[in-house]
Amino acid sequence: MKLNPATVPATNGRYSHAARTGDLLFVSGQVAVDASGEVVGPGDMTRQSEVVYEHLRLILEDQGGTFEDVVHIRTFLTDMDGLLDHAAVRQRYMPSPPPASTTVEVSRLFMPGLVVEVELVADLAGSGR
Repeated sequence: MKLNPATVPATNGRYSHAARTGDLLFVSGQVAVDASGEVVGPGDMTRQSEVVYEHLRLILEDQGGTFEDVVHIRTFLTDMDGLLDHAAVRQRYMPSPPPASTTVEVSRLFMPGLVVEVELVADLAGSGR
């Protein structure tokens, strides 16, 4: 089942925010855009990370999940020097111990001003939905 919760900014129509198969939820890369599709905090790793994790939280919540259900997270940064700023925000949301994780530096993201994109996989078997 493909999912596009109304609680997060709409996609451009070429992908869905998430797809669920059984108890597994695959969440597409989330970026810091607002409801009008504008970049929030251009170039600001901390602000963009906050927006991204709020989008992720809302998508998980839509399916009855939380960050406790996340089994893998993949992060794309345009500058690895911003990793500690991103990690400080991520730590506010991720449980301890954290899930499996991959972080890579990329030359750019799909819109000018974006500096971080995060995707994840969650196992919702214990979430009750």
